[in-house]
Amino acid sequence: MGKSKLEREKKEFCDALIANHRNALFTSPMIIQLEGPPSVGDRITIGRSFPAQSSSIVVFCYKNNISIYFLHLLHSCLLIIPFKTHSHAKMGTEVVLVDDVPFPSHITTTKPLSLLGHGITDIEIHFLQIKFTAIGVYLDPEVVSHLQQWKTKKANELAEDDDFFDALISAPVEKFLRVVVIKEIKGSQYGVQLESAVRDRLAADDKYEEEEEEALEKIVEFFQSKYFKKDSTITFHFPATSATAEISFHTEGKEESKIKVENANVVENIKKWYLGGTRGVSPSTISSLANTLSAELTK
Repeated sequence: MGKSKLEREKKEFCDALIANHRNALFTSPMIIQLEGPPSVGDRITIGRSFPAQSSSIVVFCYKNNISIYFLHLLHSCLLIIPFKTHSHAKMGTEVVLVDDVPFPSHITTTKPLSLLGHGITDIEIHFLQIKFTAIGVYLDPEVVSHLQQWKTKKANELAEDDDFFDALISAPVEKFLRVVVIKEIKGSQYGVQLESAVRDRLAADDKYEEEEEEALEKIVEFFQSKYFKKDSTITFHFPATSATAEISFHTEGKEESKIKVENANVVENIKKWYLGGTRGVSPSTISSLANTLSAELTK
């Protein structure tokens, strides 16, 4: 591992941990290079004094391996304590940072899925960018076999090709979306935004009937009482073999809540909201998917 890559990985680990533990006592990491791996309980002299009450993160680099510890600074010594992350944010070398939000590069639902696209939702007001959510798109790698007719297309061409993303959406493979809150909002705001986007798409296709209205009302009701604190997580699970969706919501200090959506038209247009090419809610996610899938199709 080259020096520049090692330095970049150290910074990425620190940034990810700080973003995921903003309520902790530390504000910035301290990085120490060691000749050998430390053990839990070790005290390592660092040669100068720090306030006894200080807390921080240190990344110990031993050859090509990176170990992360949560520690207390005790004057000129470091007392090492094992560090554990939140269960919904797996840390390690297989993590992708999306605007400082960590996404594992692989997850397992009924089978292993790969992070093939990621991005954010945002708006710009008077040249000020306001970011709302970070998005990770996990797909069965087998999806590539259903997209072979686009294998000669470049990434920028795929990003503008809505037929390509329609094929991606309809491909009979498992799909999983992980959405992490960056800016706090009321759950009702998110629910209404989702409802409006799906309803407009259904109405344009002349598919908005009583059954679709009832399904959307249940989704709005599900989100009505929720509050989207920073780092809250919304997931959408789309099985390969059924036209259903399971939506879940998790925020710190509360149990995960779930709802199942069984209206096929509503499910399809939830997919289109996030994966719908030029009509999708997140252009950066669409661009990321196009780049990844273009590379996969040329293999």
